[in-house]
Amino acid sequence: MTTTHQGSCHCGRVKFEVDGEIDSAVACNCSMCQRRGSLLWFAPRSSLRLLTPESDLASYTFNKHVIQHRFCATCGIHPYGEGKAPNGDATAAINIRCLDGIDLAAVPVHTYDGRAMP
Repeated sequence: MTTTHQGSCHCGRVKFEVDGEIDSAVACNCSMCQRRGSLLWFAPRSSLRLLTPESDLASYTFNKHVIQHRFCATCGIHPYGEGKAPNGDATAAINIRCLDGIDLAAVPVHTYDGRAMP
């Protein structure tokens, strides 16, 4: 059975649902992730459903411009990003800090050396 998680930004203007089981998260040290402090869980983009208008989101890209870092245009919180997995599948990087009812201490966190990426 797949769990549906509810999430939002701080002000609630951006709301979404995502299906899947959170077995771990990634803490990346790239210049973006280190500053925003997100914990990322990767899911197929098709499992993410935006419940509010996409126009309430803004996007930011940097470096190779392959990841759309999505954030609320009102409060600035980053609930997820969009990109492609190494196999080419559309992927969502969900900031689990934006999901309701998640016990962050119970989620194993793996570090990723994003600074080492060219």
